[in-house]
Parts: sequence; C-alpha cells; structure tokens
Amino acid sequence: MQPNIGRLNALLRISCGFCLLAWATARMVRKPLQSLPMIATIMGGMKVAEGITRFCPMVFVFQSLTVGSNNEETQTESSQENSSINPS
Repeated sequence: MQPNIGRLNALLRISCGFCLLAWATARMVRKPLQSLPMIATIMGGMKVAEGITRFCPMVFVFQSLTVGSNNEETQTESSQENSSINPS
C-alpha cells in the first residue's frame, strides 16, 4: 500500500476528520439516537485514518480506472501503428 496523497492533503484530512469527530461527539452527547452524528463519526474516523496512512481508496480506484483505460488505448494505437508500418 503506497501513499497516493500528499502531505498537505493528509494534514487537511486529519484536521477535518478531527473536527468532524468533535462535532459528531458533541451531537451524540445531546441526542444519542440520531443517525446523522453516527454517520459523521464514521466519516470523520475514515478521514483521520486516510490522513495518517496517506492512502485514499477512492483516489486509488480512480487512478487505476484512468491509468487502465489509457494503457489499453495506447496499446491498441501502438499495435495499429506497427501493423501499418510493416509492408509485408
């Protein structure tokens, strides 16, 4: 698992994640049965974890999708160029 986000991005994710966790914790103390603070707690925890590990699964998925499609297009273009160059 290689880092796929930069240091500044990681620091922002950690800061925003802790802010979201603090807000959600304060809301859950007042009204513990609401679902929005629980969802916010999970999302805040995910952002803190992404910042600490400097790995974002969504960035990884989007990079693999775009790199995979570009490689396939490049391979088909290069194979077409090679076949048209060969006169035999």
